Amino acid sequence: MTTDTLINEPQISPETVKEHGLNEEEYQRILNALGREPNITELGIFSVMWSEHCSYKSSRLHLKKLPTTGPQVICGPGENAGVIDIGDNQAAIFKMESHNHPSYIEPYQGAATGVGGILRDVFTMGARPVANLNALRFGRPDHPKMKHLVKGVVAGIGGYGNCVGVPTVGGETNFDPAYDGNIIVNAMTVGVADADKIFYSAASGVGNPIVYVGSKTGRDGIHGATMASAEFDDDSDEKRPTVQVGDPFTEKLLIEACLELMASDAIVAIQDMGAAGLTSSSVEMATNGEVGIILDMDKVPCRETEMTAYEMMLSESQERMLMVLKPGREEMAEAIFTKWELDFAVIGEVTDTRRMVLTHKGETVCDIPLGPLADDAPLYDRPYMSREEYAAHINVQPLGDIPESNDIGADLLKMMATPALASRRWIWEQYDSQVGADTAQRSGGDAAVVRVHGTNKGLAITTDCTPRYCKADPYEGGKQAIAEAYRNLCAVGAKPLATTDCMNFGNPEKPHIMAQFVHSIEGMAEACKALDMPIVSGNVSLYNETTGADGVSHAILPTPAIGAVGLIDDLDKMMTIGFKNEGDYVATIGWHHEELGQSLWMREIHGVQDGAPPLVDLKDESLTGTVVRKLIAEGKVTAVHDIGDGGLAVALAEMALAGNKGADIQKMTSAFAFSEAQGRYVVTYRNERDLDPEQVPFTNIGRVKGDALVLNEKPIALADLREAHESFFRDWMED
Repeated sequence: MTTDTLINEPQISPETVKEHGLNEEEYQRILNALGREPNITELGIFSVMWSEHCSYKSSRLHLKKLPTTGPQVICGPGENAGVIDIGDNQAAIFKMESHNHPSYIEPYQGAATGVGGILRDVFTMGARPVANLNALRFGRPDHPKMKHLVKGVVAGIGGYGNCVGVPTVGGETNFDPAYDGNIIVNAMTVGVADADKIFYSAASGVGNPIVYVGSKTGRDGIHGATMASAEFDDDSDEKRPTVQVGDPFTEKLLIEACLELMASDAIVAIQDMGAAGLTSSSVEMATNGEVGIILDMDKVPCRETEMTAYEMMLSESQERMLMVLKPGREEMAEAIFTKWELDFAVIGEVTDTRRMVLTHKGETVCDIPLGPLADDAPLYDRPYMSREEYAAHINVQPLGDIPESNDIGADLLKMMATPALASRRWIWEQYDSQVGADTAQRSGGDAAVVRVHGTNKGLAITTDCTPRYCKADPYEGGKQAIAEAYRNLCAVGAKPLATTDCMNFGNPEKPHIMAQFVHSIEGMAEACKALDMPIVSGNVSLYNETTGADGVSHAILPTPAIGAVGLIDDLDKMMTIGFKNEGDYVATIGWHHEELGQSLWMREIHGVQDGAPPLVDLKDESLTGTVVRKLIAEGKVTAVHDIGDGGLAVALAEMALAGNKGADIQKMTSAFAFSEAQGRYVVTYRNERDLDPEQVPFTNIGRVKGDALVLNEKPIALADLREAHESFFRDWMED
């Protein structure tokens, strides 16, 4: 198509190109792809599709290193969410995504629409959502903006999830000064569907109708994907209009309407309108189906007057879906959406042109070949440091001499009161974790567990990452994130099946940041292979940096957040962390090493952040996890907890508080109490004859007893331990 058949618009200036987040080389690629200058609508479409957020132009080269297949995998990366087989012709569908930039600008709506978006990714594929989780990172609690951000994000997650009727059952929250100017809000949803009724996004059938359903389109969220693909400056208020506004009640109606239509045979393909809205959904459907698409913008339901094609295509208004229907099913489908009081409009059809064509007010306003928009989008092999170069750059100092604590109990009390280890009760009590009546284990344990409705099977779910490890050594930190997720699933008795990731990093144009990303990926890949936990879905969020008033750009800690799902065949055998019975033996299982580098004990008690993070021996990790699952299945243990942040002493304190029972623990050195060596668990059991796992190290350390945690004959009353643990959020939020 020649340019004179397109709607006449002003010439594109270099400033306009820059405002759309495109560099000179990328604009030249657009000129080459079109054979002419684009109009403003076409430029907008290229800008969002080629944004880092949508194209993964800096990351997809390295994402290919991740294992994504296995006998349990029905659908890996490339669709709206990953799909795994959980037996009995049932599938679990899940994904984790970021909403970092929007949540910093407008915490309530940013977090709320993050939840709404990930819910749509899951029910788009035919699943009823059964659980939400999150992974949150905030800056210093004494930062003047941080309390506002924490309150807003938590309220947004709770407000949306509670209203839409999906339980929020777990997650994690960390604090570090590196997130002062750029918080992390990652949302995860898990759903369940019949394995033979999965819906995909590939459009097909020339002439088939393309249907828009859900809410009307407004001007909110325009350039949201572009905004999420750039660094912040110190003043984020001017970006507030790029944050979407969510309506959970409409989302609930949309879930029910879509699932009702999915029970018929009307749907050929379906895609949610997430980042880049109508643009990304239509481009992805046509690209995946190797077809073309034509849309009549006059038929798009709009809630504002005189919206341009540019605005309609780039809007990120929430609660909207795009479908391809079989011919003749339009009337039946429209009746369903009308019943649920949702908009329904046939806005186009599938073509055989491999092009995106848009018409508006009788004019052709866009005619773009689909190849350059998606499959042939820019792909960059960004320079990055080797592991050795990165180690020299980051210059982590050796740990040096390890002090011996004069009072392990006093150290423990102090640590339990810090933001790093304080109870997150204030957060999770604001979430409805019981709606649906299938929640078997919520926040506070190693993994959340949700019953597969109508069965005695359970899905165990966890989110994990230790960013301070990832900064000190991205490769080992990537391995550890997967290994910790594996341990948390094993600790409740679940067989780990698969993972999703949310890769949160700084500016990839900086070689040391790109090194963090690449080496984290490599560590994750090794762990996924060794532990048989393929990555089936995920998200990349780059440019998480903020230029402060000092003119210096500050990056977040490298944060490859992991969401993992496992299966418990019999919920009657599900394990929890709380001490159960007076007199139970307490033991550790796994290889102990004095790993105090990057540990919370050294940081919180001694003010030292030196040393290498703990090494992850994946062979030991796999063997120990297998042994622990077997002990749980055979009913030989009464409580299990993995040893993580803060080491053995913190794990024991959490078990005592969860069960409201004390324990008498002997022979505790500082290194034994606070080492964060990986691959270890604490277990309790009734009879000495019941437990002697010959394959892995096993050490009795004490008995469940009384109402105090006694360490080396020094008691800590559970009331004092609980007060320390609960005090941070209570005092901070009441302040």
